[in-house]
Amino acid sequence: MKNKIIFFFFFFSVFFMELSRGQNNRRIEVNVGAVTDVGTTYSEVAMLCVNLSLADFYSSRPQFQTRLVVNVGDSRKDVVGAAAAALELIKNKQVKAILGPWTSMQAHFLIEIGQKTQVPVVSYSATSPFLTSLRSPYFLRATYEDSSQVNAIKSIIKLFGWREVVPVYIDNTFGEGIMPRLTDALQEINVRIPYRSVIALNATDDEISVELLNMMNNPTRVFIVHMYSPLASRFFIKAKEIGLMRPGYVWILTNGVADDLSEISKMGIEAMEGVLGVKTYIQKSKELDKFRSRWRKRFPRNELSVYGLWAYDATTALAIAIEEAGTHNLTFSNADPRRNVSELDALGLSQYGPKLLKTLSQVQFKGLAGDFRFIKKQLQPSVFEIVNFLGTSERSIGFWTEKNGLVKKIDQQPRSSESALSTWKDHLKRIIWPGDADSVPKGWQIPTNGKKLRIGVPKRTGYTDLVKVTRDPITNSTVITGFCIDFFEAVIRELPYDVSYEFIPFEKPNGKAAGNYNDLVHQVFLGRYDAVVGDTTILANRSSYVDFTFPFIKSGVGLIVPMDDLVKRDQFIFFKPLSWKLWLTSFAFFFIIGFTVWVVEHRVNPDFRGPKRYQASTIIWFAFSTMVFAPRERVFSFGARCLVISWYFIVLVLTQSYTASLASLLTTQQLNPTITSMSSLLERGERVGYQRTSFIFGKLIETGFSPSNLVPFDTSEECNELLRNGTKKGGISGAFLEIPYLRLFLGQYCNKYKMVEEPFNVDGFGFVFPIGSPLVADVSRAILKVAESLEATRLERAWFKKKEESCPDPDTSPDPNPYVTSRQLGLDSFWFLFIGVLGICIITLGIFTFHFLITTEGVDLWGEFNNQENKSYINRVEKCSCSSKQQPSDDTNIQAAKPDENL
Repeated sequence: MKNKIIFFFFFFSVFFMELSRGQNNRRIEVNVGAVTDVGTTYSEVAMLCVNLSLADFYSSRPQFQTRLVVNVGDSRKDVVGAAAAALELIKNKQVKAILGPWTSMQAHFLIEIGQKTQVPVVSYSATSPFLTSLRSPYFLRATYEDSSQVNAIKSIIKLFGWREVVPVYIDNTFGEGIMPRLTDALQEINVRIPYRSVIALNATDDEISVELLNMMNNPTRVFIVHMYSPLASRFFIKAKEIGLMRPGYVWILTNGVADDLSEISKMGIEAMEGVLGVKTYIQKSKELDKFRSRWRKRFPRNELSVYGLWAYDATTALAIAIEEAGTHNLTFSNADPRRNVSELDALGLSQYGPKLLKTLSQVQFKGLAGDFRFIKKQLQPSVFEIVNFLGTSERSIGFWTEKNGLVKKIDQQPRSSESALSTWKDHLKRIIWPGDADSVPKGWQIPTNGKKLRIGVPKRTGYTDLVKVTRDPITNSTVITGFCIDFFEAVIRELPYDVSYEFIPFEKPNGKAAGNYNDLVHQVFLGRYDAVVGDTTILANRSSYVDFTFPFIKSGVGLIVPMDDLVKRDQFIFFKPLSWKLWLTSFAFFFIIGFTVWVVEHRVNPDFRGPKRYQASTIIWFAFSTMVFAPRERVFSFGARCLVISWYFIVLVLTQSYTASLASLLTTQQLNPTITSMSSLLERGERVGYQRTSFIFGKLIETGFSPSNLVPFDTSEECNELLRNGTKKGGISGAFLEIPYLRLFLGQYCNKYKMVEEPFNVDGFGFVFPIGSPLVADVSRAILKVAESLEATRLERAWFKKKEESCPDPDTSPDPNPYVTSRQLGLDSFWFLFIGVLGICIITLGIFTFHFLITTEGVDLWGEFNNQENKSYINRVEKCSCSSKQQPSDDTNIQAAKPDENL
């Protein structure tokens, strides 16, 4: 039994061995091509990875029926050589697919060949976006397109706030391919590209040095380098020699350099210290660690690159696709031999190509470089690694992810609410910048060995307190002064760096202005000036071709008109303090008070007795004598005394108010503008003035003024003369000036004129720079610093207040006596007092009437007191009668003095 078991085991072992040998004999070899630069280090690494991929793949899948046979074609580092190698592989080996080539320029021709012959081309190193534009279905990119990294570069630039960037790239398809997408990405964050630095593939060291010197002499200090690694090595060595690796410079490498450091010499790596790089992120895995360990053991002299990993995965994908496509119809359809066709057409069409292309496009697996899957015929990255070069190595400082942007760790989750106060340190680890600098470079600086800033200055005829251009008669040098110049120099002192500049007057050889302000600003756009400093107004149409800083002085357009004194000082001016109603009311109350006192007093008071004419004159005399508080007659009754005291108070108030108003009329001018608004000028068709060479002319034309009614002027003296003459003498009714000029004008001519309206609003005066100039942001910050300091107050007082203090503006100067008013006094101010006195009159007359009606025998209720008073009065009359020359009879006097007892 034991012998039978051994026999059967031996029999089945032999059977399966023979069966397996038969299956191996039935495996089908499929030819594929590999076009590469034979003899180069990168080609050697890639081909080693291809062979390892096939060995690993088939060793783990012995049951597969197909076996790839790689046929290598040498492209000889040439575009034509790559095309010739591909033609030879298709013609002689009838390869079903082609791996490679290495460069994008070589791939361009191979894609056309693959399209013609239906042979899929799978490249693991051609990264130019231009290849995508060919839209060939037979081209598959087993790598990342260069434009996929521009968002990571954009995030870095945005994080540090740099406003200008210079791309430095190789002059071929590889270098130019990234530029369109990079330019668009930078425009999205308002980053300007002032120029591009293009380096030829075979550039000499001298040519590289010339380009580097040009970069040094320009202010931009942020550079994006996109070129082949060997050229990058030479480039950075020269950059360090010339001085472009000092503090203040920023260098960002694309993955075209950062992914292939094996081609850079040690000296080149050392020269790149402080450089940032965007590198392809390869996710860690056990398979990758094992492969790296095996690679180091077998090929210690060759450094494994990311392109080797992509070559490994691309070969695996091709093996899977060919196995799934099967081996049916592996032939080429030959062209008709009787037709005269080209050599390319004579190759025929691969009958296997369409099927292989379909399966290859659907391949998905976990490769050494990460998830392998073709999306739109190429791999799609989602993560890039940000590295910082230090010494001879690189250090990871963060990652860029499509979802979270820049983060320190790949698994870092974004905060729930992104803080506006976050800094770059919240997104990246510590960075060492070129020159071992710790602080973030600002991205630009004025070259110390470059040219001075050419600053244009307007040549003004009037209002030279703002800008004044003169010639020194001894040295014939230009002397430029004024508020704008002093303010600009104060701003320059606030900048954190030195700026060399020179002022250039915008004038003709004869010393006259070379044009208006629009012409001056346009010179910056044309590049003749680097900036304009002066009384240049910020306008929308100007900002379309230049950039303005923050306004350093507020502005606007004001309408000034002459002031006219409304008070006519004639012989009747003493009537003007009071209104006619108040005059009539006052006179009426004088008589009312006198009559009321007479009614109450004449029965009991001898001073109010006598003949009718005497009593009438007494009423008038008593009423008006209260004006000076000196009536001769005494008042006995309580009611009359209350009435007189109340009237004294009103008279006091009236006289004091009259005196104050009259004094104001005689000493204070009531200056009112002759015109109150711009619309009234338009309605009347009045002539108005405006500053020559100013934008105001265009604004007035747009408003509706006729050009024939617009009169230009240059100086304050001309404006004063035109306004003083008026339209009747060929002058103007009003003038339009910008607020700073208006302040100077009113300070010079005091209270003769007044601003009545500000019809046009403008931002103010600003300094002018070319569009995108990095100086704009720094100068604007410096303007804010100066404006908030005491220096701004000093400059204002030096150029404006010196006139305003000696001749204050009427709208802003305080009234020395705020209680004195020139307004005419009316009844509405005193009606309550008159009503009160009138009420006392009525009450007094009412009491008198009541007592008169209830008294019996005609005797007053004040009897005894009044009798004593009557006797006293009779005695006074008798004394007066004795001293007179013509003495009336005693009977007559006594009869006249005695009260009528019948009353």
